Amino acid sequence: MASSCKQMQKIQGHPCFGGNHQKNGRMHLAVAPRCNIKCGYCTRRHDCANESRPGVTSRLLTPQEAIVKVREVMASPITGPIIKVIGIAGPGDPLFNEETFESFRLVGEEFPDLMKCLSTNGLLLPDRMADLKAIDLHSLTVTLNALDPRVGARIYSHVNYRGVRYSGEEGAAILAANQLEGLRLAAEAGFTIKINTVVIPGVNDDQIPLIARKVKELGAFVMNLMPLIPQADFAAHEPPAPEKLEELRSSNEKIIGQFKHCKQCRADAVGLIGQDLQLSKPAAVSQEPALEELRLHQ
Repeated sequence: MASSCKQMQKIQGHPCFGGNHQKNGRMHLAVAPRCNIKCGYCTRRHDCANESRPGVTSRLLTPQEAIVKVREVMASPITGPIIKVIGIAGPGDPLFNEETFESFRLVGEEFPDLMKCLSTNGLLLPDRMADLKAIDLHSLTVTLNALDPRVGARIYSHVNYRGVRYSGEEGAAILAANQLEGLRLAAEAGFTIKINTVVIPGVNDDQIPLIARKVKELGAFVMNLMPLIPQADFAAHEPPAPEKLEELRSSNEKIIGQFKHCKQCRADAVGLIGQDLQLSKPAAVSQEPALEELRLHQ
């Protein structure tokens, strides 16, 4: 009971964990352009200001530009009182970008009371655990879509790990192993952990209860089942029906707590979940240079 109370105290103020997303907000810093895996459902080639989905940003920021934006948001009488969390969720994988750690360092120096939150595919979690401890990370989200490499191979075409490109089941096996080891280490480090799982009907449905049991065992706090957004390799694939998604969540809730107010946030989201604010900013900058660099890494 004491452990449970301590956990609840720790998550107060975080809109994704504390159940107070209607009054507490977050600011995502789009400082991480490069990615080290190729997800079949991910595309980052276009942006619409009214579009909300992971991997989307109107402008990539340097760490120095990011801290300027944080100052502006925290000084505003509209946004300053509600922002409790600074998150980095892309548009690539934060752990694959040194800009992530520099941005968090700058934020920590000026705004030590803001929680630091990071979202990752988990491939580099074991490798970067010491760095995450050093920046005083509060909470961690890991996208875990499959435990079985045969299923993972249908979702990920390849992973780039330590300079080597692995395809198919081999790559999916490395990804899953690193995700699980990283989760174990993250729980030991005391991070609050959320698991994102993209529900792809006919592909990973059967994996969902297996993932739930495993991540609960490893120390995850909550799980977020996200409907597939049909695009990229899965453009012709049907997303789960709302009633099917709710059925999965209800079943999963018997294993681990469910996060049900996810809006599949942009990499540059600011404000309350589902009520993001349009901040004044320079004209949108194309992501093509960063995407070209991404292709070189892949």
